[in-house]
Amino acid sequence: MRKTWRGGRTFEASVAHTTDEAVRSLARGDRTLFRRLVGELTDRPGTPGWSVAADRCLADRLRRGITSAWQRGWQPADLVRFTTRRHTTRHARLATDAIADEMRTYSPGTVDDRWHEQLAALHADVWWPDDGSHPSHWCRREEVARATYVTCAVELIHLLETLARLPPITPPPGTGKPRTGTPRGNGHGPGTFNAGNPSADTDADSAGTPRPGRETSGSGTARSGSPGKARGGDRRTEADQRILGRVRALLAKAESTEFPEEAEALSTRAQELMARHSIDHALLAAETGDMRGPDGRRIAVDSPYDAPKAVLLTVVAEANHCRAIWHRELGFSTVLGFPADLAAVEILFTSLLVQATSAMVHAGPRRDARGRSRTRSFRHAFLSAYAVRIGERLRGAADRAAAGAGGKDLLPVLAARDQAVDQAVDTMFPGLAKGRAGSVSNYEGWVAGRAAADVASLNGRSEVTGAFRGP
Repeated sequence: MRKTWRGGRTFEASVAHTTDEAVRSLARGDRTLFRRLVGELTDRPGTPGWSVAADRCLADRLRRGITSAWQRGWQPADLVRFTTRRHTTRHARLATDAIADEMRTYSPGTVDDRWHEQLAALHADVWWPDDGSHPSHWCRREEVARATYVTCAVELIHLLETLARLPPITPPPGTGKPRTGTPRGNGHGPGTFNAGNPSADTDADSAGTPRPGRETSGSGTARSGSPGKARGGDRRTEADQRILGRVRALLAKAESTEFPEEAEALSTRAQELMARHSIDHALLAAETGDMRGPDGRRIAVDSPYDAPKAVLLTVVAEANHCRAIWHRELGFSTVLGFPADLAAVEILFTSLLVQATSAMVHAGPRRDARGRSRTRSFRHAFLSAYAVRIGERLRGAADRAAAGAGGKDLLPVLAARDQAVDQAVDTMFPGLAKGRAGSVSNYEGWVAGRAAADVASLNGRSEVTGAFRGP
């Protein structure tokens, strides 16, 4: 007598057809048909092995969907975040499990370090005892019936199979990863891979993040096979890791302070130090012949008020020699720049957003003379003005830092790096269109936002004073 799962093979074609129809019903928006098909996949009384075959089919489709997402340029953090945006946190947990299952097919040595960090941050682990038991264990963990699992699985499959194509910013798993001491790129685009062009289903409006500290400039050399230079790169990496650790501790203090004067006193010097750290890395790269190109990372830009938040990220990026491209429908921006600058952008943007949100909430709700709520327009104007004023402050601080660094050799070095970033943007987003953040209709919110920006701490790297200048 055949085993149950083998018995399921006799009607695998029927299970696959039912799954296909369920996915198509979602695409057509036919929820009535979708619920009926979910019921069929959940159980077919009198058909032994049907549930086992359905589970195998769903698992296979999820695995293929995850693989397709990597081929379309997505990363684990992007995918889980977007799943939450489109569905629920329960769907996101299922996506995390599907990612863990799919990642088992790759040798660890063929997966980029940034992927390993994202997987660790997501806790993407195979926690169920064996392959066939995942659906039942997932239902027990979520405290739901099997029909809920089937519903979430089919909805996730539909999402995975309709993802937009993104320009890749890291090598997909299974393709290998750069060795320490080898260049990341050719100076014209991010990473060691061909950025390529986005497909027709991706644009600036429709087209996601390693944590700060992963990517550090100086972690390698311009020429491979040189042990001394490799050791120098390791020391620079360790120095940057220590700096970023101090930055995080300082940011926690800056975000919790109750004294605006204290934050204001630190803010101007802080961005100057951030800019100085960037200059140190740029000069070091020029001195050592480091030919690595720009890199990239995706940073979440969440609703509500996503437009002014995207503007805030843009001004922070530009002040730190990076460029931010907002994918409005996907809920994140792709930021391109050199590794040390990318780390600064993510840390500073996160801190400024925390400070802005705290000040905005502290300002309280607003109503007009007739008692109608004006809170939304107030907060939109608040964040818009906050972003504009922060941009003015950051640019001023960066200019002072560059002037203070002196030397005729600095300007061409910085100009060359800016040009490399611009070329990377043009390569990855050839059809990029610039847009406006929208109008502001609440004067009170605008004034309050600028005032909050004046006292915001820009202390993203307030102790980045000991930038490593070489071995």
